[in-house]
Amino acid sequence: MQAKNDLLLRAASGQLVERPPVWLMRQAGRILPEYRALRASVSGFLELVRTPELVCEVTLQPVDVLDVDAAIIFSDILVIPEAMGLPYSMVESVGPRFADPVRTAADVARLRIAHPEDLAYVTEGIRLTRQALNDRVPLIGFAGAPWTLMAYMVEGGGSKTFSHARRMLYMAPELSAVLLDKITDGTIAYIQAQVKAGAQLIQLFDSWAGVLSPSQYREFALPRLQRLCQAVPEVPVTVFAKDAWFALEDLAQLDCAVIGLDWQQEASVVRDRIGNKVFQGNLDPCLLYADPAEIAAQTRRMLDSFGNPHIANLGHGVYPDTPLDGVRAFVDAVKAYRY
Repeated sequence: MQAKNDLLLRAASGQLVERPPVWLMRQAGRILPEYRALRASVSGFLELVRTPELVCEVTLQPVDVLDVDAAIIFSDILVIPEAMGLPYSMVESVGPRFADPVRTAADVARLRIAHPEDLAYVTEGIRLTRQALNDRVPLIGFAGAPWTLMAYMVEGGGSKTFSHARRMLYMAPELSAVLLDKITDGTIAYIQAQVKAGAQLIQLFDSWAGVLSPSQYREFALPRLQRLCQAVPEVPVTVFAKDAWFALEDLAQLDCAVIGLDWQQEASVVRDRIGNKVFQGNLDPCLLYADPAEIAAQTRRMLDSFGNPHIANLGHGVYPDTPLDGVRAFVDAVKAYRY
């Protein structure tokens, strides 16, 4: 059945569209009062992620409240490490934490390859959401890129430098390759299960691409991203590699339909360097704190710079304390735009 609003899928496939589709990374989250109320009623973030009915409810909230052109399944990239046998906790105002980070060959050997059955709560959430959406808008599935997952698993949490993880690439490249391949194998099965359950586009988040050197990114990250892109030929794939300006030409060679851009990259420059992809992005998330008129003006300027087709989004996830009026001003400005 064709979605009632298929702007995202048409734009992602490279078709000219009447206006850009718009959605926001982290649109299902703390910017919405509905989400905060639901979160307060449960034990915490991980209970939400692991309960398919709640996953469905949270995923639908921004579609209902903001009238965005796509839903993205409410989940977390770190469900893969957990399914590999590396549990994590989500510390309020701090972020994810792994009590036993991966540092040795024995640590890597103990990890299993994630199996879709271990992540059935995600795929069941996708099935419930597709049914509840009734094809109003497309549903996006997602996963973390192997390098970004390795970075968290080795570091033990977030970091400005990810020096432990980067050190492993230099000091134990063969062990690093084994870990990355284990992550990749499980992630392939995971995104294939998401598509089978009803995801209509897959986004790969390489959030920490920018901490690697160009040579390391080409050796360790890009080949595994390519394997992921090739694993789901039935649906478009978006690759969002934050701060990877140094690898744009390499990213353009991936079998993905869309490249997500962070807010520090200019459309005209990127288009000159790689013109064979659809771009997604890339408004500065901090702009959403500004006056609604300024948000609308800057949004129109961004849309003019990208041309048709283009998927409107932020250059990173929406910040938790972003005013809802700012988010609405952005979404409304995109929806009022016409090519």
